[in-house]
Amino acid sequence: MSIAETAAAAKSASIQLAAVKTDVKNKALAEIAEALRENSAEIVSANEQDLTDAQKSNLSAPLLKRLKFDEQKIADVCAGIESLIKIDDPVGRTIRSTELDGGLELYKVSCPIGVIGVIFESRPDALVQISTLCLKSGNAVLLKGGSEAQHSNKILADVVSRASEKAGIPKGWLGLMETRADVAEILKMDQYIDLLVPRGSNEFVRHIMDNTNIPVLGHAEGICHVYVDAGADVDMAIRIAVDSKCQYVAACNSVETMLVHYGIAEEFLPQVKAALEEKGVELRGCEKTAAIIEVKAVTEEDWSTEYLDYILSIKVVGSPPEAIEHINRYGSGHTDAIITNDSGAAEEFMDLVDSANVFWNCSTRFSDGYRYGLGAEVGISTNKIHARGPVGMEGLLIYKWKLLGSGQVVADYSGSGGKRFTHKKLNKDCEL
Repeated sequence: MSIAETAAAAKSASIQLAAVKTDVKNKALAEIAEALRENSAEIVSANEQDLTDAQKSNLSAPLLKRLKFDEQKIADVCAGIESLIKIDDPVGRTIRSTELDGGLELYKVSCPIGVIGVIFESRPDALVQISTLCLKSGNAVLLKGGSEAQHSNKILADVVSRASEKAGIPKGWLGLMETRADVAEILKMDQYIDLLVPRGSNEFVRHIMDNTNIPVLGHAEGICHVYVDAGADVDMAIRIAVDSKCQYVAACNSVETMLVHYGIAEEFLPQVKAALEEKGVELRGCEKTAAIIEVKAVTEEDWSTEYLDYILSIKVVGSPPEAIEHINRYGSGHTDAIITNDSGAAEEFMDLVDSANVFWNCSTRFSDGYRYGLGAEVGISTNKIHARGPVGMEGLLIYKWKLLGSGQVVADYSGSGGKRFTHKKLNKDCEL
């Protein structure tokens, strides 16, 4: 089947999928989890082939870590699917209801977007998370993973498709793109695809935006910050800094730059240096940092670099406003945290930092759809329209207006003697 035929099939399936009942979708999700467990040996074998090929091609260590999809990862994605089953169906929810006149009622009702195209990195678990989120939210999906995960992605897409279709989901709702040429083709398919979600570098996302008429929900780099304020608890700040950097270093929500208030720097920096270096983190710092602890000299480029590795840049700042200015200048609008016992400083930081996720006294690694209770995510959006932050099911929905009448015509409401609208707020769901 050509990519055009695959996209057309997804469009056709999306129309039917929008009306599939909750119990059918949940049954399909349960079937997917069971099928993943039953086929785990074949899935792990395919992933080992990808890992072997990737090592031969000298894929970087962080990307190799993302690529690995073993029994534990399978267990993790199955747990995520089971959590998704428990979430209320977001489709068909009445957002707003208004009486325009007696017997004429207007409802704003949630509905799927349609066909979602997602281009993602070398994480096979992302394929499962994205496809199941799309299924629960009633969307068809076209997926393009990294070429380094081609064997893993192929078997996973096959398992998810077969299990879901067996449970009653329309055939063709999930399509897998396997080549770069496929990506170039789908950029032209605005008649079939309703939203593109590219996950990658700023340059890649910009390329997608510049070469398609399809709306794009951009998820680019994660240049995240932790700011340790003068009012921070040192032990708490160390624990959060280490977790933000080291808990999963290849994640887009791991911290890349740490900002430290000069008032706490002499006490904090030696202790956090010891904790981070014990984890194998290379520290790069500004001149003020280097005057307190031994670090490599930081460069201007470091401030805007997403390492995805055991490297952390450090800057000593004079005030919360200076930290905020640095973050807004060099950050990617992803996730930034302040560590402080000063609620005023925290409020200022959270109000003025221009990012999708702003945290107080907790790790940047919490920026995640599963941890937010959204049922995993298709990505984290740094856009300022439609959806922002972790994009779970709500970010995959739009709405339609349903007007229920009893014979009314606009002519009755026209002219000086026409009827008048009541525009009365109703507190009721749309029921036909």
